[in-house]
Amino acid sequence: MRTGDISISTENIFPIIKKWLYSDCDIFLRELVSNGCDAVTKLKKLAAVGEAAIADGEAFSIDIVLDKDAKTLTVSDNGIGMTEEEVVKYITQIAFSGAEEFIRQYKEKNEGDAGIIGHFGLGFYSAFMVSDRVDIHTKSFKADAPAVFWSCDGGMNYEISDDPKAVRGTDIVLHIGDEHAEFLEEARIREILGKYCAFLPYPIYFSKKGDDKPSESINDINPLWLKNPADCTDEEYKAFYKKVFLDFNDPLFYIHLNVEYPFRLQGILYFPRRTNAYEPMEGQIKLYNNQVFIADNIKEVIPEFLLLLKGCIDCPDLPLNVSRSFLQNDGYVKKVSAHITKKVADKLTSLYNTERENFNSYWEDINPFIKYGCLRDEKFYDRVKDVLIYKTADERFVSLSEYLDDAKAHGHENEVYYATDAESQGQYISMFQSRGIQPVLLPAVIDSAFISMVEAKNEGVKFMRIDAAVTDALKDSADADGDTIVTRFKTAIGDEKLKIEAASLRAEDMPAVLTVSEQSRRMQEMTRMYGGMSPEMFPVEETLVINLASPVIRKLTAEMDGETAKPMCLQIYDMARLAQRPLDREALSAFIARGAHIIEQALDKNA
Repeated sequence: MRTGDISISTENIFPIIKKWLYSDCDIFLRELVSNGCDAVTKLKKLAAVGEAAIADGEAFSIDIVLDKDAKTLTVSDNGIGMTEEEVVKYITQIAFSGAEEFIRQYKEKNEGDAGIIGHFGLGFYSAFMVSDRVDIHTKSFKADAPAVFWSCDGGMNYEISDDPKAVRGTDIVLHIGDEHAEFLEEARIREILGKYCAFLPYPIYFSKKGDDKPSESINDINPLWLKNPADCTDEEYKAFYKKVFLDFNDPLFYIHLNVEYPFRLQGILYFPRRTNAYEPMEGQIKLYNNQVFIADNIKEVIPEFLLLLKGCIDCPDLPLNVSRSFLQNDGYVKKVSAHITKKVADKLTSLYNTERENFNSYWEDINPFIKYGCLRDEKFYDRVKDVLIYKTADERFVSLSEYLDDAKAHGHENEVYYATDAESQGQYISMFQSRGIQPVLLPAVIDSAFISMVEAKNEGVKFMRIDAAVTDALKDSADADGDTIVTRFKTAIGDEKLKIEAASLRAEDMPAVLTVSEQSRRMQEMTRMYGGMSPEMFPVEETLVINLASPVIRKLTAEMDGETAKPMCLQIYDMARLAQRPLDREALSAFIARGAHIIEQALDKNA
């Protein structure tokens, strides 16, 4: 057996780091500003253990200065600085992390990595993604150490020498390349700082060369999620929401996450208000690591169904990859995700139990994500199953158990009647209401899958759409004339696939109703929702129910011969279809023409 050492070609690895380490080249500014914050944090930690001196009341900041004429962008901090030995150690050795070394050295003395952002020793090299040359001017906090100048044009060679810099800290000067001239535009730099650095822990100032230093920083060093929830006001929560998400509407409610063990997690989740039914359900949850923006809507941390919410999550312990753009998918991340889901379920349960009226008012806005969550996460369903509510046709909100108790009182054991469109199914709703039954309204696309799941979780419970259950729920009895009228309609309509039956219904103004098989309709809806099969493979089974209690049907049976009755039967059939769905162009044209002819005949008869 032979052994050997793996070698790395520095000439090849450096270009790879410069061009492919990060998904977006604008991340360079996030990395350099984050490094500046780390430099300040290190100095403060050294001061806390008596190894560095800081003047009383000294202000710390990160300064970004744009010089468009010189084609430079400078990032400065007044933190720990570096000696020449440290520049060689931390800058010229790729993937040697000064932050990690500092954490190991001072872990016993000062809480280890609390507040330290960098971990991989690669962030500095992102500067070369946009620069033809990068210069460093740095002076260590150590009083006897001279300032250092370092410069590199992106190749494998660098220059290093003494520097006249007189104050502690580090200035990184980026000589922006022509192909990246966008980073010499003030608006572009402000956009990047606003995206990645809006909540970094030290003030950030941005100015153009020759301008005075701004009096106010561009970032919020104490974001609301870092405060104790008990110290936050409702107005503060709303103001933060509007500022971060540029939404003029107040959120419905919010959840403040504040966890120290078994992991560190802080954040605020907002439940947004939908301004109209056609507004897309798109949320935005911003993930931060030690107040540094990482990405939006990372599904490993935020369960997919909660991405309909808006909010900020800051979790310093998340296992990021080297570019700090994505997560390493491990058990820790799953624990964080599970905790967030649990906190959302707890909040919903608390609102239901203590603020039922408010909970009811929120339901139409929040029910899509709750139903989606129940479908996606069995544990989430188990936690919220008792607070799932349904809106009834008479504008009440009831739980499943409340509805079933009321249905039982009206003789319908374990049956839930529902409508998908309160307007087009209005006649059916009226029929049920006349019997003291209030259908629930389930108009969303997701509702078909949702009620199937509820049925599976509640043995014996059956959801029936009102146009499928009308004969079972509302018929009084069959009639001796039923066979005759069924034959007459079958002859007139001439559709062998259409089932036709007769019954006396408690709705005398409806000559006939069209019912749809619940099972076949759901199957067709599922094929439309998930694709893969043509809906035609599962044709909807329809039944025309002739209402023998209707005066129109009684006259049609008693007085008219077959030929005279035929257009009447067709017109009644089309009326029943219209109550169910729109007619196609050909059927609608025939319906209108036939209606006009019937009116004309009636007028001639009475002339």
